[in-house]
Amino acid sequence: MSLLCSILLFALTRNEIIARFRIAPVTKLDGLVQVFADCPEDMRREFHLPVAGYVADICRSLYGAHPDRRRHFQEPGIIVSVGDERTNNAAIAVSEKIRSGGEYCTRLKILSPGYADMEKLRIETAKAFYLAVMGERIGDDEALARLRRANPETCLADKYAAIGRWMNGEKVDASDEEMLKLARSVLQPGVAYPQDILRFASRLCLYPETFSAPFCGKYRYLDYRSAVKLAKIDGRIRFIAYMKIPEIIAYGGGRGELMSEASTLYAAFLRELAAGKMQERELTEILDQADLKLNLAMEEARLRAEGKLK
Repeated sequence: MSLLCSILLFALTRNEIIARFRIAPVTKLDGLVQVFADCPEDMRREFHLPVAGYVADICRSLYGAHPDRRRHFQEPGIIVSVGDERTNNAAIAVSEKIRSGGEYCTRLKILSPGYADMEKLRIETAKAFYLAVMGERIGDDEALARLRRANPETCLADKYAAIGRWMNGEKVDASDEEMLKLARSVLQPGVAYPQDILRFASRLCLYPETFSAPFCGKYRYLDYRSAVKLAKIDGRIRFIAYMKIPEIIAYGGGRGELMSEASTLYAAFLRELAAGKMQERELTEILDQADLKLNLAMEEARLRAEGKLK
């Protein structure tokens, strides 16, 4: 009787194992990703679809940088297996093979899905993506770099960080012309970060058209408040103020309501300064309003950078 029970138990376990492999895999992204769940039913319900979605989302974001390379895969380039261990084994087993047609396939085995190292899975998925889609083998560091570029939030943060380093005179992996173009661009429409405000504030000066001919014979640049008092002495100040208006509008636009209001006020100030009809007190009042808006924009940007404002 004991032997019969053992045989029945063994048969049941074998049937369960076979049943696991009969579960249809989840296929994503035109056949690129295929996820198997060769694990008990409760684990399958908990991990099969979430893992498939997680891996597919990573590949989908990477496709964003290479939309022309998207195609239908007759056989998957990334195969993921959800294992059946219930221990705290965080390992991801990785193996590669080349099919007869010369295409690469990477197999990722999540040994214990409840404890899997998700960052490792993310990196290995990126490496598998580039191997399958581009035929390119990359390392962990390059995979992380490409994942950051593919993610809108981290890509934006990296661009702002690069601009900040460049503005501080540090070396960056781009030319001055490229960084200047990046600094002038609206990185996130409708939103301003501290770097945006600081770049805009750095434009709030007037410079003579010729370096060797300073304003009033001695000023190589003027802040706007000084320009109010000196515009009647040196007529070139009014001319330079008028020429400055398009630049102020360009740098202030597209970066949120407060920045837009500030740039509009600064442009109005420059326009009136150039016209030469307003009294100093009236010009100063416009400038005060513009400075107030800019300070409010800076506070808003600071809160956003600290994650306290969406």
